[in-house]
Amino acid sequence: MLTSIKDECAIVGIGQTEISKLSGRSELQLAAECVKTAIEDAGLKPTDIDGLTGFTLDHVDEIEVARTVGIPELRMFSRMPHGGGAPMSLVQQAVMAVATGMCKAVVGYRAMNGRSGARYSSGVAEGPETTDRISWGWYMPYGLLTPACWVAMHTMRYMHEYGATDEGMAEIAVTQRQFASTNPIALYYGKTITMEEYFASPYIVEPLRLYDCCVETDGGAAFVVTSTERAKDLPQKPALIRGAAQGSTFDQEVMTSFYRENITYLPEYDLVAKQCYAQSGLGPDDLDAAIIYDAFTSIILFQLESFGFCKRGEAHEWVKGGTLGLDGRLPCNTHGGLLSEGYVHGINGLAEAVRLIRGTAVNQPKKKIDHVLVTSGASMPTSAIILGKLN
Repeated sequence: MLTSIKDECAIVGIGQTEISKLSGRSELQLAAECVKTAIEDAGLKPTDIDGLTGFTLDHVDEIEVARTVGIPELRMFSRMPHGGGAPMSLVQQAVMAVATGMCKAVVGYRAMNGRSGARYSSGVAEGPETTDRISWGWYMPYGLLTPACWVAMHTMRYMHEYGATDEGMAEIAVTQRQFASTNPIALYYGKTITMEEYFASPYIVEPLRLYDCCVETDGGAAFVVTSTERAKDLPQKPALIRGAAQGSTFDQEVMTSFYRENITYLPEYDLVAKQCYAQSGLGPDDLDAAIIYDAFTSIILFQLESFGFCKRGEAHEWVKGGTLGLDGRLPCNTHGGLLSEGYVHGINGLAEAVRLIRGTAVNQPKKKIDHVLVTSGASMPTSAIILGKLN
C-alpha cells in the first residue's frame, strides 16, 4: 500500500507559449499549444497521456484540449478551485493519479487571455452570485473590489505591526525585473527598473505601488507528470516531486480572511509548509532556490516566514542585500515571476522550477540546485510542492 508520495512521480515535460498583451488567438489554441509542447518535451505522444487537470477558472474544457491535441482516452480529469491558490494543486492531483496507478501520465495546464480578455484588475462587482461574492459583498461597499485591495489590507497591517517599510518590497520588485530583463520569454525582456523608479511609481492601493503588482498577460503553460521509474527512460532530466500539499485553515475566505484575530500572516501557508517538509524530509535549509507566488511583492514576505526562512515579522529585512538574487541565499523567481515575466497563474513559475532542476534556466544560479520550493497564491486555500533531482 502506498504510504508516501515522496519521489514516486516526476515532472518530465514542460511547455509554454509566448507571453504577451495580445495573443491574437483563443484560449483553446493557447492551451493546445502549451500542452502539445509539454508532451513533446517529455518525449511522449498524446496517446501516452490519460489524465488532464486544470483550473476551475479555465474557459477551456479538458475534453476539448484532449480532442484538439489527440489524446484518445482520459482516465482522470479534474479542475482545482481558488484561482492563484490552485497551481501546485494540479501537481498534487497528477501525483495522486499516477502514484495510485489510476493514470500513466497526467498533463496539467493553464491558458488565459488575461490581458486582451477578462482582466482581474477589473474587479469583482459583477458576475454570477457565488459564495465568494457573498463574502466579498461585505467589503465591496468600502471599495475593496480587486485583489490589490485585498492584499493591501494584509500588507498594511503587517507593516504597522512589525514596523516594516516598503524597502523590502522595492528590493523584490527590482530584483525580479532584473531577472526578467535577461529572459527572452518575459514581457519585460530587456527592461530593468531602478529603486528610484520604484519609489516614483504611483500607488495602486496603498501601500502597494505599480511595481508591487503583477502584470496582466496572455499566455499558456503546461507540465507532464509520470512515474519516476518511467521518467528514467525519457529524454529530459526529471524533476522529482518530493512533496505536494494543499491547505485551508480556520475562518478561510478567498483573499479576504480579514476577520481572523491576526491578519499579519497567512496560516494556510504554515499548513502546506508543514506538510511539504514532512513528506520530503527536508527543511528550509535544504532548499536551494524558490519560485514563490508573487501576484504582489508583499505576499513573498508572508511566504518566506511561513516556510521558515526567517522568523515572523523579519522577512522585510531578510530580503534586503541581495538575499533573493542570483548569488543570494535563496535565488527566487529567476524568470522574473508574475511581477515581470507574466501572469499565467503560476504554471509558468512551475516551468521555471523544472528548468532550475534541469540546470537550463536562463538565469541559472552558479551554485548547485538540488531542491526548489514552488508555491501558490496568498490569502486563500493554497498549495505548494518541493522538487528535487534524481540521484
